[in-house]
Amino acid sequence: MLESELIEMIKNVQRVRSESNRIEVKSAKNGCPKLRDTLSSFSNQSGGGTIIFGIDETEGYALCGVYDAADLIKRVEAQCQEMTPVIRPLFTAAQLNDKTVVSAEIQEIDNADKPCFYSGAGRLRGSYIRSGDADRLMTEYEVYSYEAFRKKIQDELRISERAVLSDIKTKSFDFFIDLVRNKKPNLAELSTEELCRLQGFTDSDKPTLAGVMMFSKYPQAFFPQLCITAVSVPGTEISSTGSVGERFIDNKKLDGTLVQMLNDALMFVRNNMKTATIIDPDTGKRKDRTQYPVIAIRELILNALIHRDYSIHTDSTPITIRMFSDRFEIENPGGLYGRMTLDRLGKVSADTRNPMIANAMEILGETENRYSGIPTIINAMQEYGLPAPKFESDAGVFRVTLYNTVKANDSIDPDQKEILRFCKTPRSRSEIEQLFSGRMTIAYVMDKYIKPMVNEGLLALTIPDKPKSKYQKYYTVVH
Repeated sequence: MLESELIEMIKNVQRVRSESNRIEVKSAKNGCPKLRDTLSSFSNQSGGGTIIFGIDETEGYALCGVYDAADLIKRVEAQCQEMTPVIRPLFTAAQLNDKTVVSAEIQEIDNADKPCFYSGAGRLRGSYIRSGDADRLMTEYEVYSYEAFRKKIQDELRISERAVLSDIKTKSFDFFIDLVRNKKPNLAELSTEELCRLQGFTDSDKPTLAGVMMFSKYPQAFFPQLCITAVSVPGTEISSTGSVGERFIDNKKLDGTLVQMLNDALMFVRNNMKTATIIDPDTGKRKDRTQYPVIAIRELILNALIHRDYSIHTDSTPITIRMFSDRFEIENPGGLYGRMTLDRLGKVSADTRNPMIANAMEILGETENRYSGIPTIINAMQEYGLPAPKFESDAGVFRVTLYNTVKANDSIDPDQKEILRFCKTPRSRSEIEQLFSGRMTIAYVMDKYIKPMVNEGLLALTIPDKPKSKYQKYYTVVH
């Protein structure tokens, strides 16, 4: 960074009197401090972080300067050499109030190389992650999640010790085998046993997790928590209660095979989200508009089932669906896998955590397996006129949130905002024409704004059964 940027960063730290998840301050007035935990956490953190030397946190973030800038840089580099992989910091030195300050910018390492750890402590005891303004030792699972990608561990192929072959040779299994032989002629001559092994459903004549979750009559007999828990609550928080004190509008545990859970979860969401009847102002025809685009909900559930972590570390963790009055949340164990990052979601092909399950669901026609799920979700929300989905990946959990209303701070056309404010009182076509007098023709306003806003459920008609009535008025729908 530039010297001026470092000075501005120091002034901001002193102003707020606090470190952050991206800034760590060290005194270094009497020598070089130990940095291994912070070097590890910044290297493992999205976006990395900066260590500033010459600020004394114990003295109210007072400027103290460093003992010797050249020697400090040398010793910091030596500690960086003790890390696996080796860290290459970027140093900046500056003068502030006759004191020398130094910064070390620590870049995030590639996901394929994580976790970065202190070599002397080993991977399990030397890997850290940033939590607020502190460095936290990674859990065994967090370390494993990186190891699984680097070593190409396929947890979906682990053997289900209690299951036997007859547990997966069900009607759905027979149907799948017939599909494989029809869709893949080169496999048609193989025996059922060979197909099972090649598709990842058996290993050494024992069913795998993939085989059990795809075809067993009751997979949760072997993996009780590999299911979906789904709740619908009356307010905006899980602790909200309804008008008569009820905590849940609906609360279900959804189990069965992956396909059964997909269908049951989709049914749960459809039963618990509102559906509005929209009248087309041109044709007068009615059409239903669900609170969220169904295609987006289906893709989210499908992605959670296919791409969740199926390792022993998450055997006790189900997928969770939470429905609130203002949003839908779905969460699955297993953060972003491999080299994928949040900013690249939907833009590049992703590494697949469970390729055998993904392939089987494609053969069944449940998914295209072409990395189109995220773009489909984003596009569906955009077409609905709703905020973009919120994606989060943290501490081994991947979470997606859909909001069912446009918030004040979300992007919305200024003219639409004006119409929504104006139509809080029902307004006629001629009144709306006066609102835009001299700026736009009423024909343009109707085609550009009013009709689309009616279709999106933002506006409603006072006489829905007669959309072309000369007495028709439009009013803002309060969500």
